[in-house]
Order: sequence, then structure tokens, then C-alpha cells
Amino acid sequence: MRFLLKVLAFVTLLLVFLITTESAPQSALITKLPGFSGTFPSKHYSGYVTIDKEHGKNLWYYFVESEMNPSKDPVVLWLNGGPGCSSMDGFVYEHGPFNFEPAKTNYSLPLLHLNPYSWSKVSNMIYLDSPVGVGFSYSKNESDYITGDMKTAVDSHAFLLKWFQMFPEFQSNPFYISGESYAGVYVPTLASEVVKGNKEGLKPALNLKGYLVGNGVADSMYDGNALVPFAHGMGLVSDQLFENVTKACNGNFYDNLSPDCEEQMAKVSMDIDRLNIYNILEPCYHGTSLSAFDIKSLPSTLLQLGKTEKPLAVRKRMFGRAWPVRAPILPGIVPSWSQLLADVSVPCIDDRVATAWLNDPAIRKAIHAKEVSNSVLILLQYYIKKTGPLMCLKILQESEIGRWELCTGKLWFHHDAGSMISFHRNLTLSGY
Repeated sequence: MRFLLKVLAFVTLLLVFLITTESAPQSALITKLPGFSGTFPSKHYSGYVTIDKEHGKNLWYYFVESEMNPSKDPVVLWLNGGPGCSSMDGFVYEHGPFNFEPAKTNYSLPLLHLNPYSWSKVSNMIYLDSPVGVGFSYSKNESDYITGDMKTAVDSHAFLLKWFQMFPEFQSNPFYISGESYAGVYVPTLASEVVKGNKEGLKPALNLKGYLVGNGVADSMYDGNALVPFAHGMGLVSDQLFENVTKACNGNFYDNLSPDCEEQMAKVSMDIDRLNIYNILEPCYHGTSLSAFDIKSLPSTLLQLGKTEKPLAVRKRMFGRAWPVRAPILPGIVPSWSQLLADVSVPCIDDRVATAWLNDPAIRKAIHAKEVSNSVLILLQYYIKKTGPLMCLKILQESEIGRWELCTGKLWFHHDAGSMISFHRNLTLSGY
């Protein structure tokens, strides 16, 4: 009897060991990517994490292990902003593992080359499409596309808890949350949710060490009043205009209905119009977002900016969406990029490389994303005179996600978290 109990105890310990040492799911492993002919310098994984089975709510991720020491290097979650923009923006155009050489024809894929400046050189990178409805993430219940800051934080936290269960070997690694633009809201709200979950004893505990925000939304008053001093400090408006607008607006530039202030602010807008708002020191690549009239109205010298024969120019010429378009974020419904661009022509935006690559069926299969469309067989009865053949036709129906878009217009998004200053204060006082 004692021997049997010892055997049972040993088997139990063995099972516990096997469960706790479970590693990354092999079904999520990416073995090759069309357009890249080399060997991955580290392992790549991608796929869906279901955060709500009842609603069929699924968040999609792309994970790149560190090229240096994945077992020790930090795990970094990357979030692009919008709201409604895919984090594959950061993957393709900013700090992902590849440089993308534009396709030479409309029928070929971009060529991929290793990016020597990829963040995955020293970090384990998670690129997450969040909230649900963005990029490849989707829900079978469209009511989930009505969301906001706090719901997004809760959902992303649920994703992280499940992701670290799927990749338990990274649970002890230092963990950081990062992002840009409207992720200036996503990041601190999610970090606060993680801290709260750890205090409540949720498992696995996330080893959060800090967070990073670039060009982030923070506070409507401070964000709205920052443009004019910044433009003056960068030499984009003259000293005289800065003096005039400061006097007319009395230091309040974004929420001032004074006619004199509005007149001077219009002059500021004229001075900074047509700049590359994503990086004023970089050339501006003009994509399809400018109308023929807009393009003709640009100075010839400006039209030449960004033109180059270099094959790896995509990362330098094209920039991801940045918020705001000279406007602070206010509480309530946040307009989508498709709504904004219906009235605002923003130069330096060209999404063609990412759009072509991520909508290619071979690529979507390789990265375990749902297909653009589902093939459906239907039977149609065609009558020629009185009788005719029964014909079987193959038609295409959109899948749950349809075509990949850099920034979706399907969300009904509420900015309900208020100012980020209190979030930053609480997090920094807690040591993050």
C-alpha cells in the first residue's frame, strides 16, 4: 500500500512538472514567410487567443523571440494607436524583424530582408492587434466592436494572462508594455489593469517592470496646448507669429473661441501644413491619400522628397498613423481614421506594402490569420427553355475579418478613461 502511494505521488509530481514546464505551442510556430528566403534568426509565432468563448472574441498576435537570449531578455508588448490601428504597423514600418522591399509588380509580394535595428535583437516582441475588431482580431458578436479605453484594457489583460499560460517559459522574464500615439491611453490603462490583477492574486502573475509611450495621447488640455510652443521651438513658425498667437490666445490655443485667436491659429496651421507630421526631419512620401488637386498644389521641391532608388526605403519613407492630427482627444466617441481622413488630407501616409502583404492568402496562411474570404459552394437551377443543367457555382463570402486594414473604421470607440496624468502618477509612484 505504501509502495502504491509512493508511485501515485511520483506520478503526480511528474504530471505537475510536465504541466509547469510546458513550452510554446508548436501549432503557432511560423516556419516560413513568402518573400523571405533566409533563415529566421529567432523563433516566430502567431495566432489567436480566445478571450471570450461565449462571444467568440479573439485577439491575434505575432510573437518574435529575442535574437540574443530569449530565456532572459525582456518580453515587450507593442501596441499601435488609432484607436483602431493594427500593431502590424509597428511590425512592418517601424521596428519589426524585417525590412520590406516594395514589390516590383502588382502581382508579386514584397521582398523581406532582416532589419538590423529590430527590437527583437534584444527583446521578445509581442505585436497585438487590439482592441477586438482591429487588424486580424475579431469577434463573432459585432456588439463587441462597441468598446472603449477601459474595456480594451480589460480585454488586453485577459489576453496576456492566457498568452503567458501558453508561453510559460517567459513568465519570469521582465515584462514591459509599449506603444505610441493613442496607445498613450492603451499602455497606462493596461499597465494599471496588470498591477491590479497582480494585487488580486490573478495567475499567472505578470512580471511587469515598466512601460514605454512614444508621442502618446495624455491629456486634452496639455496635448492641445502643446502644438504651438512645439512648432515655434522647432522653427516651424516665426517668432513674430508665435508672439501674436500667444497674445491673441492668452496661452490657451486649443479651446479658445476668440476670433483673434482663431485668426492667428489659422496662420499657424498654414505654416505647418504639408509637413511630414510623423517626423519633420524626414522626407515625405506621398501615397494615394492625396488627390490630384492636392498633389498639383504642392511645391515641386516637396514632391521630390522621399524619391529614391534604394530598395529598402519603405521604413524611412512611410510612417504609421500618429494621433493627433492637430487636435486633442476629448472624452466621448473618438472618430476613426477613416472618418478623419474623409475631411483631412494627410500626406506621408502610404499603406500599400503592408496592405498587399497582409492580404495575400499565402501570407495569411503562414501567420495563422483567418482567410480574406471563405469559399462557399451553392447550387443554382438554371432553366434553358423548360429544363436545364443543375450548376454548382463557387462564390466567395467575406470571413469574420475580411481584408486587413491598417486602421479600421468598424469600431465605435469611447474615450472613457479621462486624463492619463493620474494613471502615470499612480504607476510611477508604484515603481513602474
